[in-house]
Amino acid sequence: MNIPESNLPRVVIVGGGFAGINLAKTLANKNLQVVLIDKHNYHTFQPLLYQVSSSGLEPDSIAYPLRKIIKKHKTSFFRLAEVSEIQPEQKSIKTSIGDLTYDYLVLATGTKTNFFGNADIEKNSMPMKTVPQALNIRSLILQNFEKAVIANTKEEREAYLNFVIVGGGPTGVELAGAIAELKNNVLPRDYQDLNANDMHIHLLEGSTRVLPPMSEHASKKAEKFLKSLGVNVHCNTQVTDYDGLEVSTNTDLQLKSETLIWAAGVTGAPVDGLNASALVERANRYKVNEFNQVEGYDNIFAIGDIAQMTSEDYPKGHPQVAQPAIQQGNLLGKNLLRLINKKPMKAFVYNDKGSMATIGRNKAVVDLKAFKFGGFFAWFIWMFVHLMSLVGFRNRVIVFFNWTYNYINFDKAARLIIRPFKR
Repeated sequence: MNIPESNLPRVVIVGGGFAGINLAKTLANKNLQVVLIDKHNYHTFQPLLYQVSSSGLEPDSIAYPLRKIIKKHKTSFFRLAEVSEIQPEQKSIKTSIGDLTYDYLVLATGTKTNFFGNADIEKNSMPMKTVPQALNIRSLILQNFEKAVIANTKEEREAYLNFVIVGGGPTGVELAGAIAELKNNVLPRDYQDLNANDMHIHLLEGSTRVLPPMSEHASKKAEKFLKSLGVNVHCNTQVTDYDGLEVSTNTDLQLKSETLIWAAGVTGAPVDGLNASALVERANRYKVNEFNQVEGYDNIFAIGDIAQMTSEDYPKGHPQVAQPAIQQGNLLGKNLLRLINKKPMKAFVYNDKGSMATIGRNKAVVDLKAFKFGGFFAWFIWMFVHLMSLVGFRNRVIVFFNWTYNYINFDKAARLIIRPFKR
């Protein structure tokens, strides 16, 4: 790996998501050697992946080079690699570019798409967890528009213009709204030989309402906004199979679609090597204590989506969103310094700042502790929070100008099939 030998304690961070980069920043230029490892050389701002999928943003506006984050950190290093195994007895990890020893190991590997064991759905549907996957969805949507233009039969054209999104959480709701805006604003202008009324967007949610993690007020508002955009919302509906065309559900609903986007859940992405008892089996998350130490290990930590810290308020662990990851990364950095200096660590207490989701132009819902509201003001707050949360000034400027252009022109400028998608 060509990491310099040093007398400084070595902290190895696996994963450059929200948790990993905030930990690396907190440990910057401290009396430590920090090694950040990720299989990508960039950090992805996942809350805006859906805008890449729906042609609203280019991928480089929501991605940021990991080396740029640590370039001024004199004792920090980045390695592009995939970690395959932890060897806790040797205090080392195996990676695709060699082995590396550690004094403290921090796992911030996040989550991956959960297909709940359905091989057909995994093979034929479109997940949206990474930038390449978002670009695949963008290409497929635009390719299907082009194929619909030259379709020989009505049935064939309808299959290309039917878009099925499975999962009514924030990701599914936001993506459904964004694709609906493609239908309402872009399709009539770009594809004048297609009837926009032939395009249908179906949002399928297995529970009784969309946005189940949020308040009922937010759910009702969101469903109202979706329907006003022309989205067909199907609650209490689970997809049981998908062969690339036929969508089977647990109800009488039968759909034919060339595009099924799977946003129905995630599961942890653990690394092999730790005791099975350290994992919560169903969630694939590491059991951690209030200091984010993995159960059974003093010098191995887990933070962010991969960590399950249970408490009275969070019996199933903290929500797998950005804020817990950011807060855990920041605190663990301070706790590692305390640990090295033989000072007591501070327990993690999650500061819930609220949750929000946008459904489209001037439409969003916000849940705060004291207030719950929706509409234009919620949409403005959503935009401001996400804009300021982006990593890098350049990205904020580019996204701001893209949003301004889209708002004024009712347009999505990134309608490019750069890399055609093939199953």
